[in-house]
Amino acid sequence: MKILDEILDSDATFGMKVLRSLSSEKKANSMSSGSVNLWDDLKDAAKDVRQHKEGKVKLQSLDEFVNEV
Repeated sequence: MKILDEILDSDATFGMKVLRSLSSEKKANSMSSGSVNLWDDLKDAAKDVRQHKEGKVKLQSLDEFVNEV
């Protein structure tokens, strides 16, 4: 199982020590700022798709996007 959790920067050092101390923990790494930005963008995109499927928002078609660019 993989777990992703957001913690305050001030608690990051302690949090990583706790994770690494678990006997079952295989790998505990912090994310780079670029990875965090990518992760946030992916979460936003997934939210947009979910809302589109629920009929709450209308997304652009590919043709509309290409014409805009």
